[in-house]
Amino acid sequence: MIVKLLAASALSFAIATTTALGCSRILYETADGSFLTGRTLDWFEDTATDLWAFPRGMERNGGAGENSIEWTSKYGSVVASIYDAATVDGMNEAGLVGNALYLAEAEYGTKDAGDIPLISVGAWLQYFLDNFSTVKEAVAAMEKGPFVIVAPMLPSGHEAGGHVALSDAGGDSAIFEYLDGKLVVHHGSEYTVMTNSPTFDEQLAITTYWGEVNGLSFLPGTHRSSDRFARLTWNLNATPKFKDKNDATSAVFSLVRSISVPYGVTDPERPNIASTTWRTVADHGIGRYYYESVFNPSLFWVDIKELNLAEGADILKLELGEKPILAGEVSASFKLSVPFSFL
Repeated sequence: MIVKLLAASALSFAIATTTALGCSRILYETADGSFLTGRTLDWFEDTATDLWAFPRGMERNGGAGENSIEWTSKYGSVVASIYDAATVDGMNEAGLVGNALYLAEAEYGTKDAGDIPLISVGAWLQYFLDNFSTVKEAVAAMEKGPFVIVAPMLPSGHEAGGHVALSDAGGDSAIFEYLDGKLVVHHGSEYTVMTNSPTFDEQLAITTYWGEVNGLSFLPGTHRSSDRFARLTWNLNATPKFKDKNDATSAVFSLVRSISVPYGVTDPERPNIASTTWRTVADHGIGRYYYESVFNPSLFWVDIKELNLAEGADILKLELGEKPILAGEVSASFKLSVPFSFL
């Protein structure tokens, strides 16, 4: 069952401001009605991120052991993985973009689900990218309760809890969270900003509070998720809708760079207060996936049309572990690889 929540009260705002942060995501509309999605990845250690090109027709397994859900991918995709175990970001060839962000409050319910199939949280985003072309299709599928999510421990020793944002070429958006064992979905083009903790309903309350403040005079400035949500929302609304493609892309990168946590800034007591290590911007309309690492002085990108994502095509990997210096369009740099298994 999908539960739709309204913005919480001022009390929720007070709770939200005490909560730590993590990554950030925005959905930006250009002057010609096309869309770009940007995000940051913040974590307290190296996540061993690599990029992958997955073709159509892949036989998938949910990675949760016995009774895992199985499917065959309908769409090819370019994705970013962490720990060689989970898809956390990416875009498919239909222009659907997904961003998985850490959420300490995530609670997926019991693994003892009877005959309902299981899926690892690390495979959840890939399931969306493999199967759907629009946000509406994904929301409709989740209404049927196709699986129960299992959240194992990450290699870092932290539980793999998270929530997922989806956006598509038409500007539709949805936020998926599991709270107290129930799926909560916020579906609508108005949901253009997401950070980590607190839960999304409390993030909406933050927007209501700060909406009455002139952001040119004052905005909250700490690295907490609630503060970054407020700054991102105000700055996104204040940023013009550029028509020129380069200007629009630059605007999105400016927004996600402005909200990034400087490299080296961490809090060992709060694992989701951490440095930004990479940023992505996905252009839904032209199928371009930009990647920017703090370890690379240059920006690089993948044009999906330059990849062979047909059924039966090779599975390819762009190895980033050695921090290579890359620039421009890099589809030719992907190498044949065996796909990782979901944790």
